[in-house]
This record gives sequence, C-alpha cells and structure tokens, in this order.
Amino acid sequence: MPERRLPITAPAAAGSRRHSRRLRRRCRLIFLPAFALALLSLAYLSFSSHANLPFHVMHHGQSRDNLLKQKDLEYSPYVTNISMTKDELKPPQSRRKPRKRYVPCEILFLPSVDYIVEPDQYGNFTQFSLNYILNEEVPGNGFFEPLFGGHQSLQDREETYNAKDQTLHCGFVKGPDDYPSTGFDLDENDRRYMATCHVAVSSCIFGSSDYLRRPTKSRIGSYTKKNVCFVMFMDELTLATLSSEGHTPDENRFVGLWRIAVVKNLPYKDMRRAGKVPKFLAHRLFPSAMYSIWLDSKLRLHADPMLIIEYFLWRKKAEYAISMHYDRSCVWEEVLQNKRLNKYNHAAIDEQFHFYQSDGLVKFNDSAQLPVLPSYVPEGSFIVRSHTPMSNLFSCLWFNEVNRFTSRDQLSFTYTYLKLRRTNPGKPFHLNMFQDCERRAIAKLFHHRTNETTDPPPANLRVDKSSIQG
Repeated sequence: MPERRLPITAPAAAGSRRHSRRLRRRCRLIFLPAFALALLSLAYLSFSSHANLPFHVMHHGQSRDNLLKQKDLEYSPYVTNISMTKDELKPPQSRRKPRKRYVPCEILFLPSVDYIVEPDQYGNFTQFSLNYILNEEVPGNGFFEPLFGGHQSLQDREETYNAKDQTLHCGFVKGPDDYPSTGFDLDENDRRYMATCHVAVSSCIFGSSDYLRRPTKSRIGSYTKKNVCFVMFMDELTLATLSSEGHTPDENRFVGLWRIAVVKNLPYKDMRRAGKVPKFLAHRLFPSAMYSIWLDSKLRLHADPMLIIEYFLWRKKAEYAISMHYDRSCVWEEVLQNKRLNKYNHAAIDEQFHFYQSDGLVKFNDSAQLPVLPSYVPEGSFIVRSHTPMSNLFSCLWFNEVNRFTSRDQLSFTYTYLKLRRTNPGKPFHLNMFQDCERRAIAKLFHHRTNETTDPPPANLRVDKSSIQG
C-alpha cells in the first residue's frame, strides 16, 4: 500500500492554536479583574449618591426648590440628595447647623465698692403698702386642705393686680392652729439671721439636683463680705449629699461664703416649683432687706453683688432687673420648646397658654417702634431687685401664677408684667431687662447634676372656672 503522509503544515497549525489559547488566558486574567472593579465602582457610586432618589426625579433632573413647590413639602430626608452639589453629597452630619455660641460681653463696673453712692433720686418709685395673708380659716362646708400658696379665687387674683394698699396671697399661708404646716419650715436661728440682712444673695438646691458652687472670693470685696448675706437654701437630702462630698458646714453653718439654711417639709413635690419660693419671695424671707440677688444653683457668681446692684439698678434707675433669653423672644416659641422637650405636662401648658391668650397675651413684635420689653421670654436664672412696693407686688403675682399653673416660670413672666402694667396706668414699674451676655459676664453657667421631677399642676383653677361658669 502506498505510504500516507500528513500535510507538512499540520505542526504549524497546532502551534498557532496553542498560542491563541495562551493569549485568551492572558486576556481573561487582565480584563476580568478590571471589569469586576468597574462594576464595583459603578455600584458604589450608584448606591452612595442616588439611593434615595425617586426615579422620576433622576430622569427629569428637577431641582429641590421645584420639587418642594410642586408637592408643597418642607425639606425632608426624602429630597435630601436632589441637588447634586459637592456640599449636598457630604454625610448628613456635615449639613447640620453649627451650634450657636453664647459668650459674655464687657460690663463697665465701677472700679470698687468705694466708689458706690446711691443716687439721690433712686427710690422715687410708686408707693403703697402691702400686707400678706398669713392664715386661712376653714370654710363652712368643713372640708379644708391648707396650702402653702393659699386658696385664691380668680376674683381675688384679679384684684391683686391693682397697685394699691392691699393684703394678698404671697406664699407662707397657714391653716388653723390644729392643722399641719404647709411647708418651707426654717430653723429659728436661720430666721433670726435672715431678719438682719439688708442686702441678700440667695440660691437653693433641692433634691440633690446640683453641686454646691461657691462664689469667687477674689472677685468680692471685703466690704461686701462683711455686709452682704449669702444664703443657700437646701433640704436635708441635699445637705447629706454635699456633706459626703466634703461641703460640711462649720459651727456657724457656713460653707465658704454660703450660709446654709436647711428647709424642712418642702411645700411641693415638684423640686422645680419648690425652688420658686426663695426665687420669687426674697422679700418674705429677708424682711429687712432693701436689695436682693437671686442666682440659680447652676450659676457661680464671680462679681461683687454691690457692683451688680449699682450697675443693673441704680445706674439704670430700675427696681427690678432680669436678663432676656439667649435664644427665644416670644412666648409662643417658649411654649413649643417646653412641649418639644417634655418639660411639663402638655395639657397643663395648653391650659395656661390658652388662659393667657384669652386675657390679652399677644405675640412678641420686635418691629414695633417702642416695644414694651426687648423680649417676652426671660432667661430667669439671675434676678436683681430692689424691695420696693411695685417690685414686691410683681414678685408675689409671678409666684401666684407659678403656684396656680405650671412651674415653667418663663411662660408666665410677660403675661404677669403686661397685666400689671395694663392694670395700673400712671403707676410705672421700672423693669430693666438686660442682655443675656451681661448675665454670662457675672456668673459662670454649669449643667445641673440631675433633672428635676415634676408633679401635676394645681387643680384649683379648674374649680374656679367651673364655679364662674355656673
């Protein structure tokens, strides 16, 4: 048989097939990872930048403002990433508004108390006499519960706003002799000491809600240390807590400049409401005092009280001084903030607010040419007052509002002031509402140790309303 030979080109073809297979392998090794990386990059960009975009918005490229106008929506997370600017693509934390910074401002105090001279015309304020209800008798029906603030009807309340000779409810009301105390009981030695004070600086800590913050001694002159009373009111629980922390009173009941006055039988379960007694009723606790300064326990005083009185009262010819709020000026805003932060029972806040609106309270208007006050919301942690009849009346009225409604005193400040002013045309009440930065210049602010607890509002308003309607 003839010999059969393979074509001479066969080996060359086999070699080319082997080379093509190697080339394909190399291509796969190169392009597959690159393709996978491209897919991952595309997926990352898609999910990080457009995950929250509805399809029609991406497709039509509508702007944020147009979308909000069409749908009548406020800005929300649903439309956060519609605008594709660099700032919009940052994490949500970077879009938050920067926190406001509140700093002190310069106060031109006198160089020392040696330069202080009370102005000749100071004290030329509205004059009338005030007396206070000390006891209430049992009504004819036989049912009676003595209350620290007393049983004040709406008619009685309305009459007390008249700046005239009168006897009114102003705390410390007792029942008959065979009834228990209504609260805020003080040791007799403390009472005698406070009766000797002509200028008083006071604060309080109830329920161990704060640390003891001593005034800065280096800022207080020797005259003030000798002639001004510094009294810190506290309950027995707070005294025990502070003593365990090294703040034990000496044999004269002093811790630094503070004279410790222990209060037994607090008149309210709500520690915040109990703190309103020394805050508003300094003229009752210090019956001989001509001037007083109140500071919340979250503040540390680092200015001389006599220089403070000269600056905020004498120089401004005022009988009452309080700082405006650092952020809010309208009571409407304060109501919303109290409810937003659950500072008090919402129904009780609404009841108080509606009552004030029905009696003429209006929104703050900072565009008015001569506004009655520079703000309708006080900060309230620092008060300087001269114990004049009008100042004492305002303090009693403000306390009675807190006693009747909620313990959130910022809600009742402007209503009380405007009603007193409206009721007494021709009898001015000289109030100096100063800037919050001035308060920060004379007292350092700290956080509370704990949050105070609250109790329900008094029920006597509802009783009064029903009786009037009937």
